[in-house]
Amino acid sequence: MRLTIIGSSGSFPGPDSPASCYLVEAGGFRLLLDLGNGALGTLQRHTDLYSVDAVYLSHLHTDHCADMCAYWVARMYAPGGTKPRIPVYGPRGAAERLADIYGLERDPGMTEVFDFHELTPGEFRIGPMTARVERVNHPVDAFGIRLEHEGASLAYSGDTGSCDSLIELARGVDLFLCEAAFHDHVEHPKDMHLTGSEAGEHAARAGVGKLLLTHLVPWNDDEVTMNEARSTFDGTIELARGGQVHRIGG
Repeated sequence: MRLTIIGSSGSFPGPDSPASCYLVEAGGFRLLLDLGNGALGTLQRHTDLYSVDAVYLSHLHTDHCADMCAYWVARMYAPGGTKPRIPVYGPRGAAERLADIYGLERDPGMTEVFDFHELTPGEFRIGPMTARVERVNHPVDAFGIRLEHEGASLAYSGDTGSCDSLIELARGVDLFLCEAAFHDHVEHPKDMHLTGSEAGEHAARAGVGKLLLTHLVPWNDDEVTMNEARSTFDGTIELARGGQVHRIGG
């Protein structure tokens, strides 16, 4: 598998990165993990918009799904005619939520170009990859995902506070793409995001090969986040940066 970081900024786009969006490629199949504010423009630096085969939405906060509205326009009104429908995997109500954001009637909403599938905990296939999703700890319905293909494995936290389900999803993966939006010793809302040290703790308990910290809020000091993660995880740690390519397995 290959992971390209399209956007890693947390909560809103930063000066150097769109909000959350990650391109996973395996066996010629292209899957987007989230499509947050500003990501659609940057995505075009890395792949043709119409080569995307499926989209996974971890939850329905706008920093993870807002550019689905722009992507609907790009597919609906493409030169030469509307593009074929592609599957979109998301929490219950994704189709209605996106139609509301854009101001569309809910019927048909965006269903002429997106084939919506409701996420429920468990295992299923996305193209050539085996996917497993579990609910994680966030104020809205939110999911973490594990992807496997030909012996390579990747887990993505989405947005979450501490939870055992995330550890189980990440158990033994080659690469753990994990949010770290908060800093230790700063007052913050409960059950919403992880700190760097909490991300490291989850990585250590899961026994992951590599920890890639993401959802980095622009007003935070990323070096503080990195040092927090190093205090609890002694494996390889990197900060997710736009344009990075990570080869997983093989």
